[in-house]
Amino acid sequence: MNTATIAVRTDPEVKEQAQQIFKHMGLDMSTAINMFLHQTINMHGLPFQPSENPFERRVLDAASEPSIPVGSIEDFEAMIRNA
Repeated sequence: MNTATIAVRTDPEVKEQAQQIFKHMGLDMSTAINMFLHQTINMHGLPFQPSENPFERRVLDAASEPSIPVGSIEDFEAMIRNA
């Protein structure tokens, strides 16, 4: 089978995070990108709906922030008072 090479520039952190997700799925980067390309062809467009919904962006940003462990409701209330 003939193959073609695609070079893509991306943020190193984005690449690392994607590779970890693919690894957990049993995929490598090349296979995942090929799946994306095949789905693009099958759907005659992007296999997802791009959007600029500010609410969704804020939710995704909040979800990526580190969590703050709180032991009890009293600890939580104290943390809020001291914020």
